[in-house]
Amino acid sequence: MDCQYLPLSATGQFSPLFLDYLNQADSLQPFYTQFPSLEAFGSQIQQKQFPAEHRAALVSALERQYQHIDKKPDFSVLAQPNTFTVTTGHQLNIFTGPLYVLYKLVTIVNLAKRLKWVYPEYNFVPVYWMASEDHDFAEINHFSLFGRNYTWETQQQGAVGRMNPQELKTLFSQIPEKLFLFEEAYLNHNTLSDAVRYYMNELLGHEGLICLDADDAGLKRLFIPVMQDELLHQSSNSLVADTSQQLESLGYNTVITPREINLFYLTDQLRERITCEETTEGTKAYKVLHTSLQFSQEQILTHLREHPERFSPNVILRPVYQEVILPNLAYIGGPSEVPYWLQLKGVFDHAGLSFPLLIPRNFALYVPRVSAKRIAGLGLTPEELFKDTLTLKYQFIEQHTRHALKFDKENKTVNQALDAMLHKAMMVDPTLERTVLAETKRFANAVERLQKKMRRAEERNQATGISQLLAVKNELFPGNGLQERTENFLTFYLNDKTFIQQLLDAFDPLDFRMQILLQK
Repeated sequence: MDCQYLPLSATGQFSPLFLDYLNQADSLQPFYTQFPSLEAFGSQIQQKQFPAEHRAALVSALERQYQHIDKKPDFSVLAQPNTFTVTTGHQLNIFTGPLYVLYKLVTIVNLAKRLKWVYPEYNFVPVYWMASEDHDFAEINHFSLFGRNYTWETQQQGAVGRMNPQELKTLFSQIPEKLFLFEEAYLNHNTLSDAVRYYMNELLGHEGLICLDADDAGLKRLFIPVMQDELLHQSSNSLVADTSQQLESLGYNTVITPREINLFYLTDQLRERITCEETTEGTKAYKVLHTSLQFSQEQILTHLREHPERFSPNVILRPVYQEVILPNLAYIGGPSEVPYWLQLKGVFDHAGLSFPLLIPRNFALYVPRVSAKRIAGLGLTPEELFKDTLTLKYQFIEQHTRHALKFDKENKTVNQALDAMLHKAMMVDPTLERTVLAETKRFANAVERLQKKMRRAEERNQATGISQLLAVKNELFPGNGLQERTENFLTFYLNDKTFIQQLLDAFDPLDFRMQILLQK
């Protein structure tokens, strides 16, 4: 495989906040601790304090969650004080979802390997944080395979990780390809979390990947102090709001907006926001939106102690929960995640937790063999591939034409003549200036129309090359967007079972550039 690289700033696909973080802009340094590097991990290890009882609870939870999986990892290593994790998280998109989900997982697998090589006295475990408590089903219920979209329809509600995936049997009947791994996962497990854990273990378990479902009573118990503070003082709201204001004053758009209480109430078929109101008696009343559930302050604190699993952190507190239950050193995220983590450092400081190293995932454009040959034949560079279709087409025409399509030399001569004519006319009568300028404008418009007609004629002459160009562009940038945000890994894996191994071999977890992977 031929690997070429392009700065992310050259792709036109990423926000100023994300790019400035990569460039280590001085103005952003207050919003994180250290920029990710192999050397930074050394000091991160020294700073990380993780209680032995939290390790025991983590190992116990993983043993429960993997109890029905035969080829499960050895979790006992997580009980050792010299073991740390590197983590990425994502929703439980069906059939793994967009290609970049796999890129995130390969990034953390390779990062754990790299760290073990640099710091052999420590152990590093790549962890996939399954967003099992997320309830936005519309974001996970579809995927694209070979240009066709497939959607899971259901009446189930609440946290997606608790949903029964056996309804996907209908979807399998619509897919021409045989997806045996996913049939086994979805049709022989009772929850989406169990299904995802099963197939991820089959795909990357041998590389050391561990899948964690934080929707767990034992793990939630470790998070009670933070959730209690949130219920009583609503600290995270003001902390994130202050940080967001600072970032916005620097000219950045912020990604997430805090709530007064950043917790949901969670049961089967239900995940709704918790709100707090002052009663006429001056006491606090806690309500669960769109339900009849209501608690006094004493009642909700008792409920929290007795049933911590019924409280679910939202996007503000989920990263904090992660750092409470994992001996974590780094979070690996995408171009939307990195910016919102920058809004959270104040929340980590308030909770007395170390802020993890914030690492962008690997970015890639995978070019199959046929398209790679076409790109070479068309003489395209990696940077040109990321230009918009119209610009790319015009540039191609001008590069491959044997004719001059512009009247630059002629225009210069004519403009000199027009200037002389204007000068002579004004010598006779200054009021003729407007007339001459109008004629000059009409002439310029006529020249522009003629140039457009010549370009269209040349476009017809180069129809074959342009057709090949647009075919490559449409294949690699479906819907004019990045391939990794639309395509599913099965599009490539079904044709080449070494696809995942190719990514493992090619990705450098600390190389923050767009990688163009050209299949030979």
